[in-house]
Amino acid sequence: MKNVATLHLMVGLPCSGKTTLAKKLEHERSALRLTPDEWQVALFGQDAEEPEHDARHSLIEIMLWNIARRALELGTNVILDFGFWAREEREDYRLRAKRLGASSEVHFLDVSEDELLRRLATRNSQSSQESFHISEESMKPWIVFFQKPTPDELERRE
Repeated sequence: MKNVATLHLMVGLPCSGKTTLAKKLEHERSALRLTPDEWQVALFGQDAEEPEHDARHSLIEIMLWNIARRALELGTNVILDFGFWAREEREDYRLRAKRLGASSEVHFLDVSEDELLRRLATRNSQSSQESFHISEESMKPWIVFFQKPTPDELERRE
C-alpha cells in the first residue's frame, strides 16, 4: 500500500519563523524541505536589489515544485517554504497536492508588525547564506498585502 504523502505549506512573511519551523518539521515529519531563498542565495548571492531577482525567484519556485511533485508521487512528505502570501496561491497548491493523491497542511506563523520589524533588523545585522537582506521600506507594504489564513483554512486537512 502506497504512503499518503503530505504537502506542508509554510505561510508567513519574512522573519515570521517559517524556515525555523520548516527545519523542525523536516525532521519530525520525515519531509523534504524546499526553501527557495536558500537556493537563490547559493546560486546568485544577495541579489534582492537586482532587477532579475523576482524572475529568478519565480524560476526557482517552479523548479522546486517539480521536485516536490515527484517526491509527493513517491510518497514522500514535502515542505514548501514559499511564504504563500495569498489565499489563492495556497488553494492552488492544496489542489495540486490533492490531484497527486497527497494531503496538505497549512502552517501559519502569525507575528505582529513590531516583532517582524525587530526580527528584520536582527536578521539584516548578520550576513547569511540562507536568507536575503530586506529593507524595512520593502517589508512594510508586504505586511499590508499579506492575506492571513482564515481559521477554517488552518483547520482544514485535505
